Amino acid sequence: MERKKYFVNMGTREISVNHDANNDDFVIHATEEEVLELREMFDEMQNADERSFFRSHIPFVPYHKDLPNDEYDDLMEWAFTLVHDLGDEETKSTIEGMGVLKK
Repeated sequence: MERKKYFVNMGTREISVNHDANNDDFVIHATEEEVLELREMFDEMQNADERSFFRSHIPFVPYHKDLPNDEYDDLMEWAFTLVHDLGDEETKSTIEGMGVLKK
């Protein structure tokens, strides 16, 4: 499959072929299937984030026992790993410098 250049913003969970004002946190070169995989991770992160929001209004459930938060953290790590693997040299270097990948 042909790889195309995409711009990724992890904070907004945006993946775009067009470079806009703030969507260029990372540059990746990916197939359509790889972009779909990343998009699915971002969607799951959104779902976990929403579940965590609703859980945050239940005061007797401590944060460290909050499954949606754990799911979000795991998905974020997987997304950073995928972006690292698909990224250009600057993307790889930046993510490695962030210390977000498992050793």
